[in-house]
Amino acid sequence: MVTRQGHLVRSTKWAGLRTGDAVVIDGSKELRQSWVFVAHVTNSVSGEEWVEVRGGRRGEAKGRSFRPEQVFPVTAKRGGRVVGQSLADAPQLPW
Repeated sequence: MVTRQGHLVRSTKWAGLRTGDAVVIDGSKELRQSWVFVAHVTNSVSGEEWVEVRGGRRGEAKGRSFRPEQVFPVTAKRGGRVVGQSLADAPQLPW
């Protein structure tokens, strides 16, 4: 679903993800936490984009935003590091 709010375009589907799909965030702290995709947002005026996720440490449900190149499929996590391409560079197959 795509919604517009002023100059922000918010989509609940992006790069083969739907709201609630698990993702990995490439960041020292974030890699040790659990995240699910919420939405992809684009600012139609500036062209900026980001990905909204929810999660954090066990039991948390914090809302956070990250650059698309920091968001990876859960299969990209290997131990304490991320391998492969981000979802921005290599989207998953469509639903």
